[in-house]
Amino acid sequence: MITKVTRYLSWLIPIVIGLVIALLIRQFWFTMVKVDGDSMQPNLQNNEHVVAVKTSKVKRGSVIVFHAYGVDATEKDRNAVYVKRVVAVGGDTVRYTHAGKLYVNNKLVKQSYQPSRYQLTTGSYMANSHSQFTGWTLNSLSHDQPAWQVKVTNNRVPKGSYFVLGDHRSVSNDGRSWGFVPQSKVIGVVKAWPWQNRKQYINNYQL
Repeated sequence: MITKVTRYLSWLIPIVIGLVIALLIRQFWFTMVKVDGDSMQPNLQNNEHVVAVKTSKVKRGSVIVFHAYGVDATEKDRNAVYVKRVVAVGGDTVRYTHAGKLYVNNKLVKQSYQPSRYQLTTGSYMANSHSQFTGWTLNSLSHDQPAWQVKVTNNRVPKGSYFVLGDHRSVSNDGRSWGFVPQSKVIGVVKAWPWQNRKQYINNYQL
């Protein structure tokens, strides 16, 4: 009897330990996420699986995964997650011209992750005819977009928040439409696999 119990425990204990380790890794280190939609093309594709590292620091240019419920007012799925690129962090100012040029803290940002000028300009025309000539700022977006939950008057990202855009601007539902991502909603920073195309525009990319 003791021998049978010993044999039973000899294979059960490693399985339990393995499951516990896997759960701890998932809880505190990283998780797998499936990209849903085309908003991050050409760098990430619909249904592509990526790793979100929970311990990585979020920087300008980081691609992040975050809980969308409570951020996007139109999102009704409590389990929905979005994958977008951080273009500005707390305290930054943002201005986007009708020609598709991004300025953060009054400095022109090279958007080399998106080679298509069409994608950089399409979707920059927001809300009203005036923005077709001037582009937009955080002030104008928060005033013109009804889904924004935070009204901005100083054109700055609030402390503890991020402003995100999809790389595929013409189809992306992003910060232009609903505002900022609180730090508390961030799941992790996306890391591409070594064999993935355009991984240089995902891993450690900084604006």
